[in-house]
Amino acid sequence: MEGGSAKIAAHIGATRSDSGSPRLWLAALTSALGGFLFGYDWVVIGGAKPFYEAHFGIAEPQIQAWVMSCALVGCLVGAIGSGPLSEAIGRRRTLLISALAFAASAFGTGSATTLDEFICWRMAGGVAIGMASVLSPIYIAEIAPPQIRGKLVCLNELTIVLGILAAQIINWLIAEPIPAAASLADLQNTWNGLHGWRRMFEAAVVPAIIFLIGLTFIPETPRWLAKKGRWDQARGVLTSLGGSAYATEVVSQMRLAFEKTNAIASNRTRIRPFLIVGVTLAVLQQWCGINVIFNYAQEVFSAAGYALSGILFNIVITGITMCIFTFAAIATVERLGRRALMLFGCGSLSIIYILIGYCYHTHQGGVLLLGLIVAAIAAYAMTLAPITWVILSEIFPNAVRGLLMAICTAALWAACFVLTYSFPLLNASIGTAGTFWFYAGVCILGFLFVLQYLPETRQKSLEDIQALWRT
Repeated sequence: MEGGSAKIAAHIGATRSDSGSPRLWLAALTSALGGFLFGYDWVVIGGAKPFYEAHFGIAEPQIQAWVMSCALVGCLVGAIGSGPLSEAIGRRRTLLISALAFAASAFGTGSATTLDEFICWRMAGGVAIGMASVLSPIYIAEIAPPQIRGKLVCLNELTIVLGILAAQIINWLIAEPIPAAASLADLQNTWNGLHGWRRMFEAAVVPAIIFLIGLTFIPETPRWLAKKGRWDQARGVLTSLGGSAYATEVVSQMRLAFEKTNAIASNRTRIRPFLIVGVTLAVLQQWCGINVIFNYAQEVFSAAGYALSGILFNIVITGITMCIFTFAAIATVERLGRRALMLFGCGSLSIIYILIGYCYHTHQGGVLLLGLIVAAIAAYAMTLAPITWVILSEIFPNAVRGLLMAICTAALWAACFVLTYSFPLLNASIGTAGTFWFYAGVCILGFLFVLQYLPETRQKSLEDIQALWRT
C-alpha cells in the first residue's frame, strides 16, 4: 500500500504537477465555501449580541446562554443527519441542501420579530453549519491526491477563518459608533438595536447564493461514486482531476480498500479505534476553549477593562490573527505533519491559558492580556482548528467515512454546546481566571492523548491510512 501512494504521487507529478489541476482546486474552493458560511454564521452572533439582547430585552444569564447556544442544537441535528443523507444521495447534493439552509436562515434571522422566531432561525442556521462542517472536509479529502490533501482540507479551515473575519469586519462596519458610557439598555432604541443586528445576519445571504450556484458545477466525489458501484463515473471524475494514469491507480486502490472496509463496517470492534480517536479529537478541538473568546468576546474583553466600543475592534484583531496563522497551517501541514502540529497546539495553549488566568487573577488587563489572547488564537489557528478537520476527514475507511465523520462531528457540536452554555456558569462560579486554568488542564490531557494514540497520516493515501490501523 505504501508503494501505491508513491505511484500516485509520481503519476500526478507527470500529468498535472504536484500542485493539482485547476479543476481540482475549483472543486475544493467551491466546497470550502461551506466553511466560509460556517465561520460567518458561527461568529456573527458575537458582534450582534449586545444589540439583539437590547432589542429583545434579554437580561437573564440563562436566557443569554440559551440564545447563544441554541444554534448548536441545529448543528448537532445537521451533523448527525448529514452522515446517512450524504451516504444515500451523495456529498454534493447534501452540500446543496446546506446552501439552501444557509440562505433561508440568514434571511429569517434578520427578519425575526420575536425572540422565539429568532431562536428557531438560529437553529436552522445551525443545521446548515452542522451539515457543512461534515461534508466540506469530506468532499475535499475524497477528491484530493495524498501529497496535497492536507493543504486542501486546510483550505476549508481558511475559508472558515475568512468567514469569521468577514463577520467581525461587517459587524464592526455596520454598528454605529457607541458612546463609551453607553449601557446595553441604552442601545434598545438606537439604530444598532433596531436594525443593525438584522443587517449583520442578512449579509450571509449573498455568499450562500454564490455557494449554491457553485455547487451545481462541481462533480460528485469519486469515492462515493465507487461505493455506489458507479466505477466508470468515478474513473471519469478522477481522470478530470488528475489524469488517466492517476485515475487507474486510485481505482485499483479503491477496489482493494472497499473489500476490506465492507468487513470493517460490520464489525464494531474494528471500528472502535477510529471512533475513539475521532471523537476525542473532535471534543478536544472545542474544549480547548478558544470558542469562548469568539462567542463571549464582550464578557472576555470587558473583564479585561475594555469598553464596548473597543471590544468590536479587538474582535477584528482576533479574526485577522486567525486568518494569518491559518496560512501558517497550510504551509506546514504537509511538512511537519498532523501529529506534531496537534502536540504543539495542545502544549502551547496550555501554557498561554495559565498565563491568561494569572492576568485575570491579578487584575492585569490592557495590551498584555490582549497579546496573550492573540497568541492563543494564533496557536489554535495553525494547529487544532485546521488539523482536527484534516485528521477527521482522512482517518476513516472509505465505506463508512460519511457515517463515522458525522458521529465525530456530532460529538464536536455536542461538546461545543456544553462549552458555550457552561462558560457563563463557570465564569460566575470559579471566575474568569479559574475558567482559563480549567481549559489549560483540558489541553494538557489532549497533549497526552495525541502523544499516545494519534498516528501520523501525512503524505498517505486514504487507503494507506486505513492500513495504519491494522484493519
